[in-house]
Amino acid sequence: MSNAPKDTSAVAPATNFIRNIIDADLAAGKHAQRHWSGQPGLGAQQMAGAPDPAKIRTRFPPEPNGYLHFGHAKSICLNFGLARDYAGRCHLRFDDTNPEKEEKEYVDSIIDSVRWLGFSWQDEGENNLYYASDYFDWMVACAEYLIASGNAYVDSHSADEMRANRGTLTQAGTDSPFRERSIEENMNLFKRMQAGEFPDGAHILRAKIDMASPNINLRDPAIYRIRHATHHNTGAKWCVYPMYTFAHPIEDALENITHSICTLEFEDQRPFYEWLLERLAEGNLFQRPLPQQIEFSRLNLSYVILSKRKLIQLVEEKHVSGWDDPRMPTLVGARRRGYTPEGFQLFADRIGVSKSDSLIDYVLFEDCMREVLNEAAERRIAVLDPLRLIVDNYPEGQSEDCFAPNHPLKPELGKRAMPFGRELWIEREDFMEVPSKGYRRLFPGNTARLRHGFVVKCTGCDKDANGNVIAVHCEYLADSKSGTPGSDNYKVKGNLHWVSVAHGYAAEVRLYDRLFAHPAPGSYREGDRIDVERDFLDDLNTGSVQVISAWLEPSLRQARAEDRFQFERHGYFVADRFDSKDGAPVFNRTVTLKDSWTKSGN
Repeated sequence: MSNAPKDTSAVAPATNFIRNIIDADLAAGKHAQRHWSGQPGLGAQQMAGAPDPAKIRTRFPPEPNGYLHFGHAKSICLNFGLARDYAGRCHLRFDDTNPEKEEKEYVDSIIDSVRWLGFSWQDEGENNLYYASDYFDWMVACAEYLIASGNAYVDSHSADEMRANRGTLTQAGTDSPFRERSIEENMNLFKRMQAGEFPDGAHILRAKIDMASPNINLRDPAIYRIRHATHHNTGAKWCVYPMYTFAHPIEDALENITHSICTLEFEDQRPFYEWLLERLAEGNLFQRPLPQQIEFSRLNLSYVILSKRKLIQLVEEKHVSGWDDPRMPTLVGARRRGYTPEGFQLFADRIGVSKSDSLIDYVLFEDCMREVLNEAAERRIAVLDPLRLIVDNYPEGQSEDCFAPNHPLKPELGKRAMPFGRELWIEREDFMEVPSKGYRRLFPGNTARLRHGFVVKCTGCDKDANGNVIAVHCEYLADSKSGTPGSDNYKVKGNLHWVSVAHGYAAEVRLYDRLFAHPAPGSYREGDRIDVERDFLDDLNTGSVQVISAWLEPSLRQARAEDRFQFERHGYFVADRFDSKDGAPVFNRTVTLKDSWTKSGN
């Protein structure tokens, strides 16, 4: 079955404040005079290139220090979606400026996840996959320009001394005694820092702005530090590394980014972002107009933890089987669970973007997945809690095919054969010896239809020594076979799912549910207003996975890894991408057919 993402480009996107900004910029021709050399570079290089063919440029800039999660999916869909809708380009940039936390494993996983979501950084001959570490030479040049222009200095204070002199929200900071070092001395020290003459922490390069600024982020922020560490991309070439707040705006400018979209926690950093790019543009290092930073609220989803620290704890303490555990909110876990790229894109469209933090109900996420899977997934039958049904008046050793549509909304997909025989598996809940009021399935004397098969009349049951029902007996009505003349003459209210004992097969099925049983793991409300923190592990859902042996119709043997189906009555399932073998797929439940949490009061 195809897992290619559905083309949503023809659907008119919902407007939001970011699109309003872009619309206004394009209407004013703000970016019309930009040039692009075909690759990142300083202003002179870009101005020597042709006019930029992209109307806008956005970027998705993950740090390769972990696996992407649902929040990243929102950002990916936003940035790549804007580039798609505005005839632009979206760059995939690895913000790999920290040598101590980044690994190639995460780089590979991020690339796979972005592709899996249905997006590409390759457009019309451009391959916009970049690594911030490739810009280290330019970043050093920018730092040296700031020193030469009197906008940066080397501070020899310890980290604790710098912190003490920074001030508070209500008290101004104190100028460092090293703030008035000469340009020559600062340049000499910075060169020696690069040469590896000093240990970690001996010196740090700071921007010279205003220690009395009401915005603490403008109180001479650190921009370069000494780190004697091997980098996954540059090896041992560097022993000084830029701070993220310094590197990020430079990366945007080098790549000709027009709209730098990030989450609200960076809003306080925007003044430094703009200060830095203005100083560098004054030295003609970058062309104008400069990139514009725009912030939006990050994803907050009920029943989900997106804290990297807590996700690491879940993995390291083995509360889950790994980063790709289908209960994890990672994209590798989501893929294994059977969530779809189209479902993520639909979810991103539904929740939109705003400046306001809000908690999105997980039901909305699941409904988006159901909507996509209902359209895409072929139907199959599985019996999860099997009880033997013996059709006493059907000849032993004989079988015949019944036919079931592969998809009720897509007749062009045809039908499949379901072998029928004397002994079948039905769901245990489809029989009651003493029926409750309103029960319509099998009980002694009652008739029901075997879905896509015959009408049967229950005649009794067998029990073991403990009084447990181990088999149900019935008789079939030979002229009631679905799809044959006269079958419509039988009007019954019960409809049972079944699998032939002789032709079906037993398979491992994993019933996944939400990892947490509380909508806000690790916190709860005390009284009407007070949020109280507690151990988020206390909110783990002890029933978040159940592994069973189920009986499946024979056609499911041919399922390949990542094939998705609706198991009629039970929900949507996917063949596990790692554990499935040819002829023996293992199935993971993606989502139930209907929301059960709201009704159950969880």
